[in-house]
Amino acid sequence: MACSLLHFCYFHDLKPIHEFLFPHPKGEAKGGDKEHSWEDEDWGTWEDGELKESKEDKSSSKAPTVSWLQDCVISLSPTNDLMVMARDQRAVFLVPKWKNNEKGKDEMQYCVTWSGALNVEEGECVSSAICIPLASQKRSSTGRPDWTCIIVGFTSGYVRFYTENGVLLLAQLLNEDPVLQLKCRTYEIPRHPGVTEQHEELSILYPFALVTIDGFSLFQSLRACRNQVARAAASGAESVQPPPLTYKKWGLQDVDMIVDHTSIGIMTLCPFDQLKTASILGGVNATVKSSPPAMSAYVTVGSGPFTGFFYSLEGSTQPLLSHVALAVASKLTSALFNAASGWLGWKSKHDEETVQKQKPKVEPATPLPVRFGIPDSRRRGEHICLSPCNTLAAVTDDFGRVTLLDVVRGVAIRMWKGYRDAEVGWIQVVEDLHEREIEKSNVSPFSSPTGLRRVAQFLVIYAPRRGILEVWSTQQGPRVGAFNVGKHCRLLYPGYKIMGLNNVTSQGWQPQTYQICLIDPVDGNVKTINVPFHLALSDKKSERAKDMHLLKRLTVLLKAKVSNPENLETEIKMHLLDIKYPTMKKQALEKLLASKSISLSCLTNLIQALLDSLMNQDPESVDEGLLQFCLSQLKLLHLYTCVNKLNAEDVEQNGAKTNNELASLLRLEESESAKIQTLLDNYRHGKTKNTVQFEDDENCKLPIQMFLDFLEYEKETVHVKKVDEEEYVALGNFFFWKCLCGKCSVEEMCQLLESAGVRPQQFLSLLLSMWLFREKDILKNQESISFLHIMLSLLIKMKGAIDVSWDFQSVSPWWQQVRTACAQAENVGAALLAALIGRSVSISVTNSLAEKDIQETEASDGMTDSWEALSLDMEHWNMLLRQLEDCLVLQTLLQSKGNKPACGHSEPLSRISVKKLLEGGRGVVADGVAKWIFKLDLTPSILKQAHQSRRLESTEEPEEKEHSILFHEKCRELGLERILEFLRLAYERFPYSLESDVLHAHCCWEYVVQWNKDPEEGCFLSRSVDHLKCVDNGHVQRGIAVMMWNTFIVKRLSAAAYLMDKVGKAPKDRLCRRDVGMSDTAMTSFLGSCSLLIQTLMEAEISSDEMKEPFLQIEDTWSAIEGPTSIVDMALEQRHVHYPLAEHHYILAVIMHGIMLFGMKSVKIFSLFDSKGKNAFFRELTSIQLLPSGDMDPNIVSLRQQFLMKLVSAAVEELIQPPKTEHASEQHSYSEQNEDWPSVAVELSQNLQVNEDCIKRHHVCELYSHGIDHIGEEAILQVHDQEVLASQLLVLTGQRLAYALLHTQTKEGMELLARLPPVLCTWLKAMNPQDLQNKDVPIEATARLVRKVIELLPENHGQYSLVLHLLEAVDAISSL
Repeated sequence: MACSLLHFCYFHDLKPIHEFLFPHPKGEAKGGDKEHSWEDEDWGTWEDGELKESKEDKSSSKAPTVSWLQDCVISLSPTNDLMVMARDQRAVFLVPKWKNNEKGKDEMQYCVTWSGALNVEEGECVSSAICIPLASQKRSSTGRPDWTCIIVGFTSGYVRFYTENGVLLLAQLLNEDPVLQLKCRTYEIPRHPGVTEQHEELSILYPFALVTIDGFSLFQSLRACRNQVARAAASGAESVQPPPLTYKKWGLQDVDMIVDHTSIGIMTLCPFDQLKTASILGGVNATVKSSPPAMSAYVTVGSGPFTGFFYSLEGSTQPLLSHVALAVASKLTSALFNAASGWLGWKSKHDEETVQKQKPKVEPATPLPVRFGIPDSRRRGEHICLSPCNTLAAVTDDFGRVTLLDVVRGVAIRMWKGYRDAEVGWIQVVEDLHEREIEKSNVSPFSSPTGLRRVAQFLVIYAPRRGILEVWSTQQGPRVGAFNVGKHCRLLYPGYKIMGLNNVTSQGWQPQTYQICLIDPVDGNVKTINVPFHLALSDKKSERAKDMHLLKRLTVLLKAKVSNPENLETEIKMHLLDIKYPTMKKQALEKLLASKSISLSCLTNLIQALLDSLMNQDPESVDEGLLQFCLSQLKLLHLYTCVNKLNAEDVEQNGAKTNNELASLLRLEESESAKIQTLLDNYRHGKTKNTVQFEDDENCKLPIQMFLDFLEYEKETVHVKKVDEEEYVALGNFFFWKCLCGKCSVEEMCQLLESAGVRPQQFLSLLLSMWLFREKDILKNQESISFLHIMLSLLIKMKGAIDVSWDFQSVSPWWQQVRTACAQAENVGAALLAALIGRSVSISVTNSLAEKDIQETEASDGMTDSWEALSLDMEHWNMLLRQLEDCLVLQTLLQSKGNKPACGHSEPLSRISVKKLLEGGRGVVADGVAKWIFKLDLTPSILKQAHQSRRLESTEEPEEKEHSILFHEKCRELGLERILEFLRLAYERFPYSLESDVLHAHCCWEYVVQWNKDPEEGCFLSRSVDHLKCVDNGHVQRGIAVMMWNTFIVKRLSAAAYLMDKVGKAPKDRLCRRDVGMSDTAMTSFLGSCSLLIQTLMEAEISSDEMKEPFLQIEDTWSAIEGPTSIVDMALEQRHVHYPLAEHHYILAVIMHGIMLFGMKSVKIFSLFDSKGKNAFFRELTSIQLLPSGDMDPNIVSLRQQFLMKLVSAAVEELIQPPKTEHASEQHSYSEQNEDWPSVAVELSQNLQVNEDCIKRHHVCELYSHGIDHIGEEAILQVHDQEVLASQLLVLTGQRLAYALLHTQTKEGMELLARLPPVLCTWLKAMNPQDLQNKDVPIEATARLVRKVIELLPENHGQYSLVLHLLEAVDAISSL
């Protein structure tokens, strides 16, 4: 195992970030700014064959697009929850999120969460930034990061603190010079008792000053600021300016230039170093304290000196608390003074602007001279990076060197050359104790795996000029890894973890933190480096390194294509025996076992050779685990070879039996056997799903690698590992399928398994899994029944199959395992056969045990009669067989199909099993059948007739017989005859679960659920209401209707009502889709179904008072059923509805349906109701609401009358213009619906306190106005006040004659008009024929209308004489 680059996040698109940070593109590439020199040349690789330089496009045109990261300030939180990219005044905050990549896999992707400008002062720019995760203080998440603070340093000297969303928490001016670097140190648990515990700290570097802020006080201040900002944002108040931070400020002296720094922490000198330092500083007369003082050490890099070491004694200088107090006091004093100045009129606007622009006071620094340094007048340091153990530091300089410093001794211990513009970082790796090897010859307490874990540190160097990332072992170790990366990457090394932890909280949950990462702007990937611990131990004499080399060589050999297998075996054997470490040998052996290129014989020879070498070694030095592993693999290989040999024999055995022989074998009567055979035939013919068969499955071949992966040998027993169901089937197929086909000896296979030491229970599971999976082959060829009978009989005789202490009067665990497998199987045909065979074998075993007991008790009891033992197992077997037969009938029904194509909206029906039915609740059977009915779209009438035909089979009434014959002929025409037969069998098996009301209730619910998924399919809701009407019991019908109303209807109906009231007409399609979620056509159908649903609910409420609640039963076979409450049970739990409230909603639904159906306009539906009526809408139908009572407001009654008259007019108009539909049946249903609307309007008038006779008269007049006289003559009979109707019809007659005489203006008409009486002529001229909807009416129809008016008018009426004149005129016109 070597170093590796691991991808853990990526940028989907860096272009928007680049365009935001660089608003104006550069004119020249960065590569053109510097002249070409020898240092830019490709140096090549340092080791032979280890690296190959990556070829990149070096054209200057592409340089600005990929090298822009070098010009940005970048910081990534060590917990990888936030990244900051900044340049000049702009910054971008990014957070990682899980998103799908181009291949559809979930990957971490950085997404922009905030972007903007951070500058407050004019001209200031971002010079440094870090992201510090702060620990949570909650008890449930102790030690985990709570939020991340972004700390940004500016060229103005300001340091500002932000939240992840860019909210400013705190800003403080610590020095007026630009901020050079921000660095942080977090708490780490000391590895040894003698190591000084380091405290958390934030250090800020200025050109000649260093500011340090204690981590604990910073943590508390940031939490308080964040809470205060959150409260201010919630309340809308202004944020209170927080007090300044407490800090230490050191003035770094005796240094020419400082570029970077690092804080070593608190150091305590040893007595010798204390004496040496005292003598150097104080001479021979120096006084030495008894205890060495604690010092804070700081190291800077720059020039004059190249590296400088600074030490401050702890406690020598107090933090600037006095300055903090003075700043607070000064702030309060100036605030009071400014307020007083404003009150007394002293303050001017110019003074206010001056105060606002004035910078805060900057405190002076405490001088701190350099103690010593590494002088190099020509060298200038560029960057320093401290190691995690605080003992080493890597420094880069302008000469292209990387120097390794010992910061404790202050000396340079190593230097690397040729790394110009290098970026460095550290990786600390902790040893895994499980990988530590214990040498038998050198046992010591320090080598115990329970001792301290060793820690190794590696230096990571990124050379951008060469595009190489290298990993070096410190201090004097070799290079252990190298990677070709891009030349424009950025290496990020934070050097800290989570702030706010201590020695208690840091020992709990360890967060996932990264140590170092590399950002590649070319492909947008962010990678981290994985370094194994053992690379720190690797050198030329390391046995482990040699073993790893041999293991790699072995891997290459296994992957290579070899023409000579013998040479390959020899070479592999040589490498395998040369490996020293047992763990490495085991890894090599596992690779061999998993390789597909190694033959079985070669694999056996290699393991045998390794085993022989282990046997020849000293027993004390042999690894016992490796020895047992070799022995177990050899035994498994032997078992595989023997099974392969048996399967290859291909012995033909005759297992065919007659039906009588099979019935005898299964201990069944001939009638029972024939019935089961018929059920299996129906099931097999209905199961049309094809399964893919592979040649390996037919030949029972299993690769040796899979065989070894599935089985393990332990304690002289072969165990089957926990594998997937498909792998279980493959293994069972390998062992048993040839035996069940009669091509392999069952007895020899069982003997082989018993001699190998298998666990019978596990191999019984393999046998049953394979049997249940290959149902199609078993049902096609039932010869395997006898072979399975033999196999089970032999398996149960194996050692360990049945406990010797088992009493046949109790439940056998062995047979319970068989029953459980059959109950869980979804292939119920194979499960039924397995259960029949298992019961037969169980009876044989029980009888043999009983015979032994009889022989033992013969002498004392004298019992000699043979008898079949009854056991508790038999009761379980019989119950399971009845359940499997029921499941077989039900599954046959559910997989049957009709000639009509299935509904496209239906989902595939899930297969059933005994276990699913027992856990599915009392309604699981009806629910499955309802889904099947929806899939085939069977009408309620077919289900009702199917129920009735089952009851009519025993009747002798000729009419009912004839009706049943006609029904069956119709089903034969539709291709439903076979389906009805299966449905009848299901009714017989489940008389209670598929009772008529129960089935219709579930069908009703299934249709309404499917309609809710796709509201555009209004036929689903209509069919649901049809099924609801077929429910005979009022209690069930009412409960289902209430559940439908509350769950699916009321919300959509209320949305539709408010929309229609808002627009004042039938809304357009766009508005319907927006507010109701369906089209205008679908909403029309929906409103019609709503009115029918509420009408059915009201009828059920009345009928439920006259009948008892049904007593729901369950079949005895399924009495142990458990699970969720059924739909019918929930329906019976519903409360009674308030009938007037339901009627109130029915009126509204009918009105809305009429408006949508006829496209009526200028109708505000809520204006037809008073305030009480409006408030009662869309309440719980079971609640008591205050409804309108007494006489209604005349204005509302007038509006209602106008609406009903509009409704009648629209209905009559639709009669003469039927809608254009594709099917004649739809036209017929539309016409029937339209013809009924006038009677609906009359019914509404009774509930809306409108004179119903007025609506009837209006209906008659509209019919005659449209020329539908034959329907009008029938409607006249329903009018009570016929005298008023006659007056209205007289006007219609006059309009017809006026059109015939005055507007046609024929010669005969003019002559006739001249002969008419003057009174009649004047009256006709006053008529307006334009009011007629149909003017072209035959004169004979008008004559009949006049005679009808004469019949209706009394003789003493004032217009009776006018009607007589009209009659004469009509007769005269008819004679023309």
